[in-house]
Parts: sequence; C-alpha cells; structure tokens
Amino acid sequence: MSDALPLDLSAEIHPGPAALFSGFLSLGLMGFGGVLPMARRMLVEEKRWLSPEAFTDLLGLCQFLPGGNIINLSVAVGLRFAGWRGALAAMSGLIAAPTAVVLCLGVLYDRYHDLSVVQHLFAGLAAAVAGLLIATAYKMARPLIRKPHAVLVMLICFGAIALLRLPMIVTLLVLAPFSILLSWRASK
Repeated sequence: MSDALPLDLSAEIHPGPAALFSGFLSLGLMGFGGVLPMARRMLVEEKRWLSPEAFTDLLGLCQFLPGGNIINLSVAVGLRFAGWRGALAAMSGLIAAPTAVVLCLGVLYDRYHDLSVVQHLFAGLAAAVAGLLIATAYKMARPLIRKPHAVLVMLICFGAIALLRLPMIVTLLVLAPFSILLSWRASK
C-alpha cells in the first residue's frame, strides 16, 4: 500500500508514531471542521513532512476516497511514514480533542441555541471557515498553475460542482480518468 501513494519523500522528515500523534493532536486542538488549511501549513511548511506537490497529490487521493478528507489524510500520512501504528496514531491525535470539544459544545448548543449571540457566533465562524477554504484552494492551485491540463480540470470541476451543482461523486468519477489521461499525455 505504501508504494501506491504518489509521494516523493526524498527531502522530507520521516516522523514516527509519537511525532505523528502529537503533530495531529496539535492540529486537532487548533480547530475542527475546517483544519485543512492548517493541515497543509503543518505538514508542508512547519514540519516539512511533505512537499507542496506531495500534499496536493495525497489530498487529491484522500478527497476521492469515502470519508472525511482530513481523516483520510491523517491515516494516509501516518500509514506512509509508520505503517498501521502511524495511521492509528495520526488519526487518534487528530480526533481526540475535537471529539471532546464537540460533545461539550453540543450540550451547550442544545441548551442555548435560541440566543442571538449564539446564532451570530455561528454565522461568524462560517465566514471564517469559508475564507480559510479559499486561501487553501489558492495555495493548492499554485503548483498546478504551470500545468495547462491541470488548470483545465480545475475549471471543469469548479464549473460542474459550483455552477452546475452536479453531484461531487459523479464529477470525480468522470474527471479522475480524464485528468489521469491528460497528465499521462502531458508527460510524454
């Protein structure tokens, strides 16, 4: 399985299970529901466990798989660096604190959801998360901008999902083989 992941790890640090747990625990403590931008910063810029290209490739694979993208990413990174122990450590670190926080917030929200301050709080959080997603999309697109076939696939995907409101699974099932074919032809 580890050979199937499209990662160039030649210049990257290879963390063990303890480092994976603590890295993903800190990520889980930073935020929940929108940690993808922080995951990129941690994995690529701070810890240097992945190159920008490896992160983009791995995230593309994780988005195609069922389940949460960030959970899939933690499992894939952990598996790649430390086998099943790394996958378990990374995923456990990622979900431990947010699970406790969500349980507490759920209890509080159930009791106080009618208050306008709580409604305004959630509206503000939604705006912040949207900004983080846009910033991450920009950072992820930068390495792909030099590849015309990648730009074409990004634009088609955006148009299909955001404008035409086609289901994501249908869009991915059509665009994944198309993108692979374009990349293969561009490499020749």
